[in-house]
Amino acid sequence: MLLTKKTEYAILSLASIAKTQTPKNVELLSKELNIPKAYLAKILQEFSKNGILLSFKGTNGGFILALPPEELSILKITEISEDKSISVFECSSSIDGCPSNKAQDCNLWPMLNKLQLKIDDFLGQITLKDILT
Repeated sequence: MLLTKKTEYAILSLASIAKTQTPKNVELLSKELNIPKAYLAKILQEFSKNGILLSFKGTNGGFILALPPEELSILKITEISEDKSISVFECSSSIDGCPSNKAQDCNLWPMLNKLQLKIDDFLGQITLKDILT
């Protein structure tokens, strides 16, 4: 599957965080977006580890974006969320990754690879800022 619930939650939470200049805490985001708090906390921690979010502790703590929304592509969000490059089909990202080991004889791979490249390009051009407007 291209985009999982985890990626959906990541995009929604990053968009909400981007709309404010003050840190937004997990509890508030969880209630606002109707996402389980523990699951959301893990997602946001991953984005903090990858330099997308800054984390602040304490009473007024929470998360803010570490970079402007126009510098954060949906492709990057998806790759961090899924912890891998996204793939429409199991074999579309690499001919070497063919699950049947018959890639050299495959008539589908060239078409699937072109589709994957178009999707990657499309998601790479859309930024978090685009979602906010």
